[in-house]
Amino acid sequence: MKRTVYTDEHEAFRETIRTFIAKEVTPHYEEWERANQVPRDLFVKLAELGATGFDIPEQYGGAGPTSFKFQAVMQEETARAAVGFGHYNVSIGIVLPYLLRLANAEQKQRWLPGIATGETMLCIAMTEPGTGSDLAGITTTARLSPDGSHYILNGAKTFITGARNSELCVVAARTAPSTPENRRFGLSLLVVPTDSPGFEFGRKLDKIGMKTSDTNEISFTDVVVPVENLLGEQDMGFSYLGQNLPRERLSIGVGQTAAASAAVAFAKDYVEQRRVFGKPVASFQNTKFVLAECATEVAAAQALVDKGLELDEAGELTPADAARIKLFCTETAGRVIDKCLQLHGGYGYILEYPIARLYADTRVSRIYGGTSEVMKTIVAKDLGL
Repeated sequence: MKRTVYTDEHEAFRETIRTFIAKEVTPHYEEWERANQVPRDLFVKLAELGATGFDIPEQYGGAGPTSFKFQAVMQEETARAAVGFGHYNVSIGIVLPYLLRLANAEQKQRWLPGIATGETMLCIAMTEPGTGSDLAGITTTARLSPDGSHYILNGAKTFITGARNSELCVVAARTAPSTPENRRFGLSLLVVPTDSPGFEFGRKLDKIGMKTSDTNEISFTDVVVPVENLLGEQDMGFSYLGQNLPRERLSIGVGQTAAASAAVAFAKDYVEQRRVFGKPVASFQNTKFVLAECATEVAAAQALVDKGLELDEAGELTPADAARIKLFCTETAGRVIDKCLQLHGGYGYILEYPIARLYADTRVSRIYGGTSEVMKTIVAKDLGL
């Protein structure tokens, strides 16, 4: 189906990113997967394309207010090539908006110029070994010093994306006890340099997929964090954590729809070339029907995503609509990519084929950013149930 969400400017940017991927990413990607992270200078190269300065004011070296559609284009192009930019989406798409919204003028002057040049990358530490979706259960503590000059940070986090490739980590920590009336009270956001004394990396977790995006355990032992690194107001962190979720969930929907679309393209190319019983696999009715079903599902997901992009552009994307997009698109991607892998036969299970990488990478999309079950709960609540 014809898409109408992008302008000529977006399409010109698409060509730039497509060329960049072909030259700077695809030839090295298997090596990066073995290393379990992308090289640090990849982000500096992306900055040279203007891809790390989205929404950063020009006075700090950024591009100023920028349509999210440019980031959507990048996700579509990485999916098309079955590659990734490490934790780029986390840093620029998820964490940076917290700084843009909550940082004061002095903090912006300290942090934003480095982000715009790709020399400062960001991660966020919320999840703990015993705390996933229930963020009110966070036990990491940040105790204010007697003289009020700094916090002492102690605790542990897990499933932290990109920590080893980041210079700053936004940490959700408890600065005051919760109350019986409000379990969410008492959480604060602290911006912590990853080279701080007492900031320790634990295991680099070995995942099923998304191999070039490092995922880590981290711990804090008496880490000194200046009060100047408090993001927003103390004890109000929980309310901040939900503000960027609609955009984050739309982003996941964009990426997974693009992955499903890429899977159909890979499968179509494969079945046209592969021969069994003296005929191309594409000539069998089952193959045609499976790809027809997959292409139709992708078109439906794409229509939902494109509507979400337009709503986001207009500032009208609601949490419930974002949940619908994430739920439908991630579940669709799981079905479509599985069917397309099946059409590859045994070769679909071999990692040198991009369909195998898409299959492994897409599974987590139904977990991170809010599980499918959480998305259903949000939609049901929106229905008044």
